[in-house]
Amino acid sequence: MKAIEIRNKYLNFFKNHGHSVIPSAPVIPENDPSVLFTTAGMQPLVPYLLGQKHPSGTRLTDFQKCVRTNDIDEVGDNRHLTYFEMLGNWSLGDYFKEESIAMSYEFLTKELEIPAEKLSVTCFAGDEDCGKDEVAYEAWKKAGIPDERIYFFGKDDNWWIAGEEGPCGPDTEMFYDTGKPKCSDECNPSCGCGKYVEIWNNVFMEFYKDKNGYSKLKQQNVDTGLGLERMTMLLQGKETPFEIELFAPVMEKLVELQKVDNIQSRRIVAEHLRSSMMIINDGGRPSNVDRGYILRRLLRRMTRHLNKLEIDLNKLPEIIDTSIESLKELYPELEANKETIKNVIIEEKDKFVKTLQNGEREFEKVANKTRNAGKKVLDTEAVFNLYETYGFPPEMTEELAKEEGLEVDMSDYQKLFEEHQEKSRLGSEQKFKGGLASTGEIETKYHTATHLLNAALKVVLGDHVHQKGSNITSERMRFDFSHSAKMTDEEKQKVEDLVNEYIKQDILVEKLEMKKEEAISMGAEAMFLDKYGDIVTVYKIGEVSIELCGGPHVERTGTLGHFKIKKEEASSSGVRRIKAILE
Repeated sequence: MKAIEIRNKYLNFFKNHGHSVIPSAPVIPENDPSVLFTTAGMQPLVPYLLGQKHPSGTRLTDFQKCVRTNDIDEVGDNRHLTYFEMLGNWSLGDYFKEESIAMSYEFLTKELEIPAEKLSVTCFAGDEDCGKDEVAYEAWKKAGIPDERIYFFGKDDNWWIAGEEGPCGPDTEMFYDTGKPKCSDECNPSCGCGKYVEIWNNVFMEFYKDKNGYSKLKQQNVDTGLGLERMTMLLQGKETPFEIELFAPVMEKLVELQKVDNIQSRRIVAEHLRSSMMIINDGGRPSNVDRGYILRRLLRRMTRHLNKLEIDLNKLPEIIDTSIESLKELYPELEANKETIKNVIIEEKDKFVKTLQNGEREFEKVANKTRNAGKKVLDTEAVFNLYETYGFPPEMTEELAKEEGLEVDMSDYQKLFEEHQEKSRLGSEQKFKGGLASTGEIETKYHTATHLLNAALKVVLGDHVHQKGSNITSERMRFDFSHSAKMTDEEKQKVEDLVNEYIKQDILVEKLEMKKEEAISMGAEAMFLDKYGDIVTVYKIGEVSIELCGGPHVERTGTLGHFKIKKEEASSSGVRRIKAILE
């Protein structure tokens, strides 16, 4: 069964069970500074899990494009992916454990035709915060899973929360038995031997965790996630995701072009290329900070491994074409944006080729310094600096050192590399630390202020101005917009004055629900129009602004305080950025 068939079966199944199909959110989240990328299907739905009414109802289903970056350095093995698609269904205060489990079992055994004996499940064992999940246990027994294939585990295995704070709860996980022999008498779904593969996770989200502990949410929710690539791999009887139709054509193309055979390098190229294309398609661009740095890292690692395979870098456009061809049935937007995707990737590849040249020159300095000191082993920190500063691969450093009759102490290098990885991982986790629901009173004010700023920019600069992105924290707002020229001091003052005039007028902020076509005909703006479902939420601020938006917003503009522009600068080609505060 192909990936597109599994996705369609999933969406149709839940549609037939009363769920509204909603579009995938972009991989670059809007107004969520707590995380670099959309990492889970629930992430764009946090306001609704906390009680806000969703325009499409209380039963939802979708596929969500996700990027997780903690394990970039693990990509190249037989399972890790940075980009993946998550199929999900949600109950927002509607059904709960029994119905969720019954539908999951029906989908797996009837729609996907997985033999019931291939399935094992796990449930929450209970602790001082929440009791043993007897309800899930009974529901699985009623569905048809026998006692011996129902397991109970603690919070490490069967409790889900995004970050340290936010909506959370016990979960039940479904596992596929690959048929491999048990590694021991104690072998069970928590074992990592490969016999049991997790395929679906149903989170019973009824708690909220903050620094004071756990409290009950206003409503009981169900949040589920089923990985498309993993399910496709299992149903096709493949050993790795790189053998399914989403990767196989690229892997074959790389074999055709390579001069050196290395399956790990082929996997890295194929995976990082796909992830990079998805990020670029949703507006990401390489840079030295945050998600731009992640994209740069993916593309540079991909380029290094193209070199390792000794593939002519001029063949990169062919490889991109092959990848888009294999993905366009799932993601037709890649075909539509092919030229932009190619241009961004090739430009970054060309920059990195120059960086590698700079790294080689720096290596010569380190080598000469080593010889002049009468040593034969390169200083490990200097070698690591070549990687950290110039993106210079350690294996290339080793190779060059060998040619010059020198050595590298790779044990010390590995220690530094692991410390670097841990810092990167902690940095990535820090982005998640506040949870996904850290939208307090001040963030809500800034959210409304972005609408007023957008409107004021149109008045002062012209109707060509459109929002290209925003980032909100409790300290400030950042707003990207289409405009090619640097704003003059006079223009900035006019915009600032106009926003403050809108605030002074204390205009009512109206929340409206309507069909998307109706909203568009009213002139409502939206940054990612295709991410919205058929029924949309529109925020109307008098005659000043009308935008499709998920919220949250203040009730009247007069509560915002005084708006102050702190900085205006270039963001990327044809895009400017304003940083502003509310005083």
